[in-house]
Amino acid sequence: MGATLSNLTENPNGAGAAAGPGLGDIPESCVACVFMNLTPPEICNLARLNRAFRGAASSDSVWEAKLPPNYQHLLSLLSPLERYEGLSKKAIFAVLSRSVPFDDEGNKVVWLDRVTGGVCMAVSAKAMVITGIDDRRYWSWVPTEESRFHVIAFLQQIWWFEVEGVVRFPFPAGVYTLLFRLHLGKFSRRLGRRVSNFEQTHGWEKKPVTFELSTSDGQQASCDYCLDDPDSDDGNTNHKRGCWIDYKVGEFVVSNSEPMTDVRFSMKQIDCTHSKGGLCVDAVYIIPRDLRKRR
Repeated sequence: MGATLSNLTENPNGAGAAAGPGLGDIPESCVACVFMNLTPPEICNLARLNRAFRGAASSDSVWEAKLPPNYQHLLSLLSPLERYEGLSKKAIFAVLSRSVPFDDEGNKVVWLDRVTGGVCMAVSAKAMVITGIDDRRYWSWVPTEESRFHVIAFLQQIWWFEVEGVVRFPFPAGVYTLLFRLHLGKFSRRLGRRVSNFEQTHGWEKKPVTFELSTSDGQQASCDYCLDDPDSDDGNTNHKRGCWIDYKVGEFVVSNSEPMTDVRFSMKQIDCTHSKGGLCVDAVYIIPRDLRKRR
């Protein structure tokens, strides 16, 4: 697209001929108005065309429209804050597009989606309350590059399974989707290839797991998922094993970022008639509903 448009800035009649109007003649303010309706990646691509486009692509008015209304709160999470004072709105967008921790341990992070500018959040299993997590007979922490937090919780075996957590955050107005990211089976790398082991995977086909969420303003959602389907497991066809799956718990609506919204979430299977194991718990993700549709 950029290469095609750049041709309009060249003289169509060759050197020495009277030059006609081109993209270089468009006022920077007009280009900025157009950029208001484009996504950040599109703006950055068009900035390479000419000086007017480059200037408009650096305009604070353009990038402030891409930032959430409470971006100042997100900026206050950065440390040291003085390092980011005086940044342009474009630079602020770039900084907030990276993971910004908002707890002391770095187990809860927030960032802006680079296309929509929507506020996204991830909560590590480390920040959740997990039944039996301190007993190595049941759970273990496994380091991995497949997690945003570089560590996951792996369940060997347990009878009473319960994982729950809570976040308090000034979400901008919008509709958000909450998801648990889970993996059935233990994975590793062997001879440079990813392999999964299902020796400890059992019990998830007997009864479904209940997922729930609730908010401080009374919104609630719940659903049940059967995490395993051994009847379809012929070595390749069981799509529930050996890969990360995002389980959608539900949606909640935020009408105003003040006061802050408390979001509680959980997953449980507390039927003690059978044991279950072989499950990896990575994180909970909270993302704008429109982003979920795009993914």
